[in-house]
Amino acid sequence: MPTVQRHVETLDPAELSGEGRRGLRGRVTDALRAALITGRIQPGRSVTLRGLAEELGTSPMPVREAIRGLAAENALEISAKGRIAVPKMSERKFAEILRARALLEPEAAVLALPSLGRAEIRRLQAVDDQIDASLGTGDVETYMRLNHDFHFTIYTASGSAVFLQLIESVWLQFGPFMRMVYGRVGTAALVDHHKQAIEAIAARDPARLHEAIRLDIADGMALIGEALGSDAGAASEVRMPRGV
Repeated sequence: MPTVQRHVETLDPAELSGEGRRGLRGRVTDALRAALITGRIQPGRSVTLRGLAEELGTSPMPVREAIRGLAAENALEISAKGRIAVPKMSERKFAEILRARALLEPEAAVLALPSLGRAEIRRLQAVDDQIDASLGTGDVETYMRLNHDFHFTIYTASGSAVFLQLIESVWLQFGPFMRMVYGRVGTAALVDHHKQAIEAIAARDPARLHEAIRLDIADGMALIGEALGSDAGAASEVRMPRGV
């Protein structure tokens, strides 16, 4: 069984948006959600309930409950033999994820705009500078963490629990594939639209912010789609859907 130690044991629940869940089950759930969103649990690497419990230093019960919840969100799947894995990506699922992101995230950013002041702009600029540095060095793990931080700093400011829950659920499903692709092809070809988003926030321009987030999603997902389309082990002829 492949070890999951490097994916799980050092996770900080503070990486996730919103208030931390209470209790042991909450900490386990937060750790696993963070592992999926940042791609630390990778496609094609099944694990066992007992193995995850050992890595997290807890009993199987809270891990089982967390896994069931994540399976209900289509972020994990459980085989008849009890193996736990990231579900395979299909062309249809990829298209649905892309469309969901394109619908939800720009709107959440626009909702957040009135609450994004100078302090938030400075934070976004600092995070984006770190993202540029991680892209320059090819540090995929750091890039994944910082990219999540950038986007959810914006979305959390929307104050919308509904939008945040939906967006996080979508990120759970594509995070592992994003990490796999960037780990294989590198980050040199990755171009984001973070600076345009920051400029739109500073200008208090909702239309520009909406477009910057939309383009950021479309360009990033295009790279993932192209890479997955050539990897039959992770996806089934995944291609970029038209019209997005």
